[in-house]
Amino acid sequence: MKLTVIILAAGQGKRMHSDLPKVLHPLASKPLLAYVIETALSLEPSQIFVVHGHQGEQLKQSMTAYPSIQWIEQSQQLGTGHAVAQAMPQITDDSAVLVLYGDVPLIQADTLRHLCQSIQANKFGILTVNLANPYGYGRIVRNPANQVQRIVEEKDATLAERQLQEVNTGIIIVPAKSLRTWLAQLNNNNAQGEYYLTDTVALAVRDQATLYTTMPSDTYEVMGVNDRLQLAELERYYQKKQAENLMQRGVTLSDPNRLDIRGQVTAGRDVMIDVNVVLTGQVKLGNRVKIAANCVITDAIIGDDSEIFPYSLLENVTVGAHCRIGPFARLRPETVLADQVHIGNFVEIKKSTIATESKINHLSYIGDSEVGCGVNIGAGTITCNYDGAYKHKTIIGDHAFIGSDTQLVAPVKIGKGSTIGAGSTITKDTAENVLALTRVPQKTISNWKRPVKK
Repeated sequence: MKLTVIILAAGQGKRMHSDLPKVLHPLASKPLLAYVIETALSLEPSQIFVVHGHQGEQLKQSMTAYPSIQWIEQSQQLGTGHAVAQAMPQITDDSAVLVLYGDVPLIQADTLRHLCQSIQANKFGILTVNLANPYGYGRIVRNPANQVQRIVEEKDATLAERQLQEVNTGIIIVPAKSLRTWLAQLNNNNAQGEYYLTDTVALAVRDQATLYTTMPSDTYEVMGVNDRLQLAELERYYQKKQAENLMQRGVTLSDPNRLDIRGQVTAGRDVMIDVNVVLTGQVKLGNRVKIAANCVITDAIIGDDSEIFPYSLLENVTVGAHCRIGPFARLRPETVLADQVHIGNFVEIKKSTIATESKINHLSYIGDSEVGCGVNIGAGTITCNYDGAYKHKTIIGDHAFIGSDTQLVAPVKIGKGSTIGAGSTITKDTAENVLALTRVPQKTISNWKRPVKK
């Protein structure tokens, strides 16, 4: 059978108390729904449908990275059975239908493959899990032969049924032809007045279908998000697993509970990461990289033996080998540092290339610049790259020395080996190996009396 996936994402998420649809709330900076879609795509199904509610346009706009998704509107929220039924007209009878949930983000592809592998005509697969506290979940009711008979929802369960600990995750796989028949026979005679997808189980038993169950390796795989407390719990679990993966690959973490990964991180050997570091997007760390406390690094490549000192921010940058960054440095997008570059405290670099062995150690801003090798830029230097309408480029030749408190007014080129005297404002290109400075003569006024209040 070919595989079709239906993802239910029509719930309003009232308990989130938010204008944002529940399935768009972020887990590690990525919407819950995106996790489910990516897992579904990894199964290589023939079709993926997302059933949405009244905020469908917002969902579509947020999921443009997945153009193969087909969107189905559930205009009235009449239950999970009704939601699945909305997609069935577009599904052929030779399909197996896998039902997933947009607010259950951590379901693993291997778990789903195991659930799907036994599917064939007249079979009904159910993913269940044992919970110590099953409150709120539909219970799996079995007969004395341990065969599944039905699923009873919490509000409809008897006292004895509420003691059962095996619960329904809601994730099922059913042949489309059978599912279509059973969905048509659902009724809403229950406490919620809804058409429950779970009621198809009793119908399958009635029709002598073969029901089989499987369980995930970890209960967190099937945990849903109904409020912000549950979202925070999943976030901590997800971050714990990310930290464990890094440590298993040889990364030293000062405290695994104080690292947040919001993307993909690859790391070489003997990498060390201190506390309260946030790694976002695609981050690649070379061998023996050290990241100190409270750094935020986004979409960055950091070369071997480089060290990032505390409270530094790096975004969309490439850092070479044996570099030293920070503390309190900010490297902005399109910054490229060659090997053995030093960027010191309270230095900001934006859209610039800094060549080998150059140093910008204190309180400087370098933007839209090309800095040669072996350059020393003194404290308080800025490139004046913006005229109010356009950005302009500054080029600093190899082995130039820029004195402290200098303003380089772009467009301007500093020749190789040139020295710029401290406190200068440079508006014209300089030749190579010259001293350039703009400085008024120093005056001394004798017997000067400082003003005092009367």
